[in-house]
Amino acid sequence: MSAAPSKADLVRDAALALMAERGFHGTAMPDVARAAGVGVGTIYRHFRTKEEMANAVYRRCKEGFAEAVFSAGLPEGDRQAQFHGLWRRMADFARREPAAFRFLELHHHADYLDDASRAASDNVMAPAVAFLAQAAREGVVRPLPPPLLIAVVWGALVGLVKAGWKGDFALDDHSIALAAGCAWAAIAERP
Repeated sequence: MSAAPSKADLVRDAALALMAERGFHGTAMPDVARAAGVGVGTIYRHFRTKEEMANAVYRRCKEGFAEAVFSAGLPEGDRQAQFHGLWRRMADFARREPAAFRFLELHHHADYLDDASRAASDNVMAPAVAFLAQAAREGVVRPLPPPLLIAVVWGALVGLVKAGWKGDFALDDHSIALAAGCAWAAIAERP
């Protein structure tokens, strides 16, 4: 039997759900307390400010994303197959953890993110930067800065996930594979 979640975990879970739905500014601390089943004072025993709480949620979501996408290393195959595998892992994270994916998308450039959250984001993206830099050196992807290539890929992934959630199409393995092909075509070097 697993231990009951700590009050800090309950607060983080409630903050994640509410901030993914309402955003940072639309989420009041009393609402987080109610959703977590704790008093407002309990929140402040664990997090001094709303910003500190949001940063804790952000870092936990980033760690979950990194675990889902990069912990197993690169998928097998050539660079294109590896890209498709990484894309699938990112899409699977969005399907499995929709609140975390939505939260990360909403809060990625938020002005309240602290240095530790920005560093966590950079650390999570380091394997993607390295992968794209190496693929560019090999002449497999366009010789552009990796952050630019990441922006193209991430934008496509976010668009795919949001359209799937909206019901424009089923966010299934087939759609994810088709979109991976399009995203790869956008960054691949032409022979």
